[in-house]
Amino acid sequence: MNIKMRNGKSWGMARFLEYYRDLTLVLLQKEFTVRYKNTALGYVWSVLNPLLYAIIYLFVFKVIFKIQIQNYLLFLVSGVFFWQAFSNSVCASSSAFIGNSSLIKKVQFSRECLVLSGVLNDLTHFILSIPIIVIIMVFYGMAPTLDWLWAVPFLLTVQLLLTFGIALMVATGNLFLRDLERLITFLVMLWFYLTPIIYKEDMVPAALQWTKFVNPVAGIAINWRHLFMGEPLAPLLLGSAGVWSAAIFALGYWIYKKSNWKFAEYV
Repeated sequence: MNIKMRNGKSWGMARFLEYYRDLTLVLLQKEFTVRYKNTALGYVWSVLNPLLYAIIYLFVFKVIFKIQIQNYLLFLVSGVFFWQAFSNSVCASSSAFIGNSSLIKKVQFSRECLVLSGVLNDLTHFILSIPIIVIIMVFYGMAPTLDWLWAVPFLLTVQLLLTFGIALMVATGNLFLRDLERLITFLVMLWFYLTPIIYKEDMVPAALQWTKFVNPVAGIAINWRHLFMGEPLAPLLLGSAGVWSAAIFALGYWIYKKSNWKFAEYV
């Protein structure tokens, strides 16, 4: 199978995938370099930020509001670390194309890689934070189970597809409606409180239990927490998360492809 490139060249699938991989890796390396430039602690900040949020939520909801959830610190980090990666990618994606306007105007390349590299950057930091979660698990007398062998790759794949799809929509939409950059920050914050991150899903009233199936992020967040806390995974929510991720990725990529030819006029 040959693929026609914008410059008129025809590449085989293997050559195209190699090009796509190399371009993504170069942009990912750039993301890491920019994030840690002139910082002394580097990677530590990526762990410290969600950990501090978890500690604040622990104080507010466990100490002040006396919420009755066992192992609440582990409960919080199991969701907050995931959410940090997701929200960072979605919010930062609004400037993925605008911030690289000179590159888009001068060079022909697969521009979605600009968004993908940012998503992979945050996903990598989430993966690197899993050992911290394991340490907290051990503190509470827990350990990884055999389910991790298939559940971790599955959840990471679903998380990547969902985040990339939403990020593509935000990055593309912000070119044509610059207010989206400010709106998305508010929407992501609202989305956080509508997702079972700081509270258990069974605390939601019975009449509203259906909301966890129409919330694309809920199935991922809940199953990450179940996995880290040694609880049985929720098959229906896993399936829901898989369907949502595939659908949103397809929609995001379609929106990007339909608008891609106009990018140079708007960046």
